[in-house]
Amino acid sequence: MTEIVVGCCGFCTSMNKYFREYMSIEIQKTFYKPPRVETAKKWRNEADKVNKNFEFTLKAWQVITHPPSSPTYNKVGLKLSNCGYFKLNSIVIKAWEKTREIAKVLKAKVIVFQTPFSFKDNDTNIKRIVDFFSTIEDKFTFVWEARGWNREKVKEVCKKVNLIHCVDPMVEDPVLTGEISYFRLHGHSPKCRDKPIEKLNYRHVYTKEELKWLKKYIMKYKNRVYVMFNNTNMCADAKKFESLLKI
Repeated sequence: MTEIVVGCCGFCTSMNKYFREYMSIEIQKTFYKPPRVETAKKWRNEADKVNKNFEFTLKAWQVITHPPSSPTYNKVGLKLSNCGYFKLNSIVIKAWEKTREIAKVLKAKVIVFQTPFSFKDNDTNIKRIVDFFSTIEDKFTFVWEARGWNREKVKEVCKKVNLIHCVDPMVEDPVLTGEISYFRLHGHSPKCRDKPIEKLNYRHVYTKEELKWLKKYIMKYKNRVYVMFNNTNMCADAKKFESLLKI
């Protein structure tokens, strides 16, 4: 039986309103620079006041996945070197420990690792990602959004270290799922399926027909399915999709 969890990638409205109206959220702040533990505790407590079953997921800190040359470092004033790309050094391990700490405070079960197009599917990076996930604890469900990788290599890595392959379902199918499936919708339409995507289309507003297609698509996954909207209209689109699921 398909169990569907709908949410947005970030707070697209006030926190209190979000906790009242949505089922889940994927925290983005943890990717740029993790919040203080006290802040994460406040988020969890505020959610519990409204809905104790509210679910947090989160993106792993970019220090684990992205190199210091990434513009997202400058965005938050991070001045680091020799990190990212799953390098098993003290900087990356500390970044993981911080990500893990916030995940535990939020009672998050799912952590998303997004890798950039610059993280190529070569032997060096395959070894890095396998070594990283073989080293850290696995009390969470780890989701990997791989950009620009050959699908067979993604499948190879996911099988070796038990990762859930995250995709935009409007673009492609995941190569491997498990107890959960995890989808991030970046603003594409089903017309994009199996075509090269040169850039993301965050400003796209999903039509009713596209959301009907999405509903039919995810029903083939007989597990817990996360549908996380990541476009500029995500608040409204997530609500439209939730309404459509009730029909």
